[in-house]
Amino acid sequence: MSDLWKKTATDVVALLKAGEVSPGELLDVLRARIEAVDGAVNALPTLCWDRARAAAERADRDSVLAGLPVAIKDLAPVAGVRTTFGSPIFADNVPAHSDYVVERLEERGGTVYAKSNTPEFGAGANTFNPVFGITRNPWDTRLSAAGSSGGSAVALATGTAWLAHGSDLGGSLRTPAGFNAVVGLRPSPGLVPTGPDLLNYQNLAVEGPMGRTVADVALMLDAMCGIDPRDPRSFAPPVPSYAGALNEPPGKLRVAWTPDLGTTVVDPEIRFVCAEAVAGFSGLGSIVEEACPDFAGAYDCFQTLRAVFFAGRAAPLLKAHRDKLKPDVIWNIEKGLALTADDIGRAERERTALYRRVAAFMGDYDILACPVMQARPYPVERTYVEEIDGRRMASYIDWIAITFSVTLTGLPALSLPCGFTEDGLPVGLQLVGRHRGEAALLAAAAQLESLLGLSARLPIDPVVRH
Repeated sequence: MSDLWKKTATDVVALLKAGEVSPGELLDVLRARIEAVDGAVNALPTLCWDRARAAAERADRDSVLAGLPVAIKDLAPVAGVRTTFGSPIFADNVPAHSDYVVERLEERGGTVYAKSNTPEFGAGANTFNPVFGITRNPWDTRLSAAGSSGGSAVALATGTAWLAHGSDLGGSLRTPAGFNAVVGLRPSPGLVPTGPDLLNYQNLAVEGPMGRTVADVALMLDAMCGIDPRDPRSFAPPVPSYAGALNEPPGKLRVAWTPDLGTTVVDPEIRFVCAEAVAGFSGLGSIVEEACPDFAGAYDCFQTLRAVFFAGRAAPLLKAHRDKLKPDVIWNIEKGLALTADDIGRAERERTALYRRVAAFMGDYDILACPVMQARPYPVERTYVEEIDGRRMASYIDWIAITFSVTLTGLPALSLPCGFTEDGLPVGLQLVGRHRGEAALLAAAAQLESLLGLSARLPIDPVVRH
């Protein structure tokens, strides 16, 4: 029983459905594991055991998750549980209602037991905030876990979660998955309904599943997806089950490989590790070619639309609580407020043109593959990566351009562990699928995952270094 934390979510759900273990017993396992290792990494600062045990007693063995405990990122409200958004403004906030995605996870058998750490309002790809402090990378605790879903990724890597909720605007789910050797899926906008939201029609930020294996992520996606009339973006999944879709052989694929999207700079060692991993598709009978759609203009387009997003959501907070916001958040909001209608119109036109180019390109390829991280895990005291291979980064989000450029396309994108640097740090590969093509993307990722065989290295005890 004490070793259950080492098992995959898929295996544990099978045990639950067979009646061989109970949700309450799983909570006991997690509690012991959290007490043993979380102090070294600070992934799960808020725990709600009483609420979880009450839910465990009601769990339906025949539901998708059958009572499996699930960790929720601290950007998503959970009814009756402290939800801070990583901000001192909301340090004592206890919401009365949960986010729609939390409601759905619970309806489908998930048991919420913890909130995972995040940077303030999810801004920035390093997980730290003034409420809970720093989340550290378990492969080397001197280093960043990335962000903004850093707490979720670290909990998975250390065995304090079987499944974890994440969210992704510019790479907030994919980058920490890469930094911590776990799997994360940024789904198509609308596949996972979310809210209530001040911007119900925005489609840059999405919420999605994170796990240790592709099968675990597919299982969690089944528990998250579907239509919710309260979210006007939501749509019905095109397949009966994403977990079931993994049983369909992906067949001979056409894979386009690019080391940098033609527009970004990537650490040479990361490029090498990812290229070696992508070559595995050839050994599986697929065709791999170096090719890339034209991502020209993506950088300026995303910077503008992200600023619009922050201004739309957070301008009232700037007016009321400027003294409690970190400089990066203030910069984002003010950048948005300073934009003209012409600036925004130009960015929207550029995004439309980009999508058309990428959609035409994906007519010839099943998968677009590239690194999911431009830089290796870096000292946690640094706010962001300032330089990559001799090129200075102009802002605190420039070093994740390889993920935020893909965000603009609205295509599903998955972060898959693909190898390690010479000094033992994880490297992640980004696999991008066709329009609403999560099922085929997951099947292809599962095939490569099986070939690489890296999932067996998780979970780990934190490697504590000073």
